[in-house]
Amino acid sequence: MSNEQTALLSSGSNKNGNNGADHPRLSSGSDVESTGVRSSQGKRPPRRTMRKTMLKFLEEMEMESAMEAVSVTTLPLVFAVLVVSSLSFNFGYNISVMNSSEPYAFPGHTTSMWSLAVAAFCVGGPFGAVLAGKWADKLGRKKTASLTAWFYVVGGLAQTFAPTLSVVIVARTIVGLGCGMSTVLVPIYLGELAPPRFRGAIGTMAQFSFVFGILFADVVAFRLANETQWRYMFLLISALGVFHLLLNTFLLESPRWLLGRDPSSDDARVIIRKLRGFENDGQVETEVRQYAGAPRKISRMSITIDDITETTPTAELFADKKVRLQLVSSLVLQVASQLSGINAVFYYSGLFFDGVIDNPLVGTTILGIINVLATFVALLLMDRVGRRTLIMYSSAGMFISCVVVVLALKGCFDKMVALAAVAAYVTFYELGLGPIPVFIVSEMFDGKYAATAMSVSAQLNWVCNFFVGLLFPYINKSLGPYSFGPFAVSLLLTFLYAWIWLPETQGTTPSELQAKLAKKNAGIK
Repeated sequence: MSNEQTALLSSGSNKNGNNGADHPRLSSGSDVESTGVRSSQGKRPPRRTMRKTMLKFLEEMEMESAMEAVSVTTLPLVFAVLVVSSLSFNFGYNISVMNSSEPYAFPGHTTSMWSLAVAAFCVGGPFGAVLAGKWADKLGRKKTASLTAWFYVVGGLAQTFAPTLSVVIVARTIVGLGCGMSTVLVPIYLGELAPPRFRGAIGTMAQFSFVFGILFADVVAFRLANETQWRYMFLLISALGVFHLLLNTFLLESPRWLLGRDPSSDDARVIIRKLRGFENDGQVETEVRQYAGAPRKISRMSITIDDITETTPTAELFADKKVRLQLVSSLVLQVASQLSGINAVFYYSGLFFDGVIDNPLVGTTILGIINVLATFVALLLMDRVGRRTLIMYSSAGMFISCVVVVLALKGCFDKMVALAAVAAYVTFYELGLGPIPVFIVSEMFDGKYAATAMSVSAQLNWVCNFFVGLLFPYINKSLGPYSFGPFAVSLLLTFLYAWIWLPETQGTTPSELQAKLAKKNAGIK
């Protein structure tokens, strides 16, 4: 607080005994009572109490105005976002790279062996999510990003020079480890670097990079998916990993992680100054308070890693009733994201393009373009519309699209209508259920639980992903045109959960969200 503010406060407290009566927020009796300036009997408390109350009020105003001023997009921030998002790009590339190479790689391979090679990717994912959660807390976000890239490099090289499909299966497992780490690390890092004003847009970059990687694999396939060059498609996995390693040297560490280990960290303050473009120490300290919330809480993160022997971070997370709704919501959204059936569409898109488009690769690429465009729209909307609202629109739109797909497959509509419904289905997914479950965890949990919650959520996501990919062919065989029925039921339940229970995280910090939910549970309006 400045000297002028203190002097003004002192003079105001000595004028006619009217402490802050001219301030619009403290002028009415109800407002004064709500701030605790009057007791329940209507008596004026001691002057010292009023002075502390007004000092706290002015400090909060100063912090709010300082945070509203954080609207500058600095070069270090843009660089950090792009570099770490390259890991999600590589993840997306690996989702689609096997589809187009299948007709040419290892001629004579059986369907079961190829399916195992694809599934090995999902086997490595949950283990990568576990590693990322531990390493991100212990080693830092920057070093963990580097280790993630190394999994891509090693797995990509093994896949490129694999003499047999069995080696590809092992290589895909290694790549899956890197992809699993990406699903945990990238949202955490982006959430911790993003200014409050751009948190939704920057958080969506993880999903945008992911879908752009899928499209990149489809485009590359036009040139490299043939009998002589298919191995170059696998080599690009390593090339993208090396690209990240070269740029990782210049990557900034997460200020929140540094403050968690040492609330007085000078390095964290230097990084905050670079990321935000601040010009004075007061702005930096205001941002530090926003990162820390309560320094003791953040410092407990390092204690959880090294010193706690009786309980693990995961057990502590599940035992903490203060974050119970946030934990349940993050897990529900992970399940909803996969049980929406989106990966069934991407894994088996040929079912929809067969007989409609001569070259299935063209249809897959068109779907990829729609995917990217929809994610870009989501990036523009994310900080203008609430997360809860977007989840509701997304699940409702996908539900309607599922119904249209079922009716089209039953012959009620032309098959082109089914394709249009699938395109709408993908679009609505990217507006909510695609990007939001990825970054909302970092909005719900502070530094103490962020990495652990993201790790648990990602593991559940990977498990659901594996079973959807494994079971959909059997569901399709058993239910025929009604195969999207189970997904429609899941989407309806998702809409109801978002409507009734899902908390809104837009424009709040984890500590503010926790306090808001505590008041709600206590019946305080």
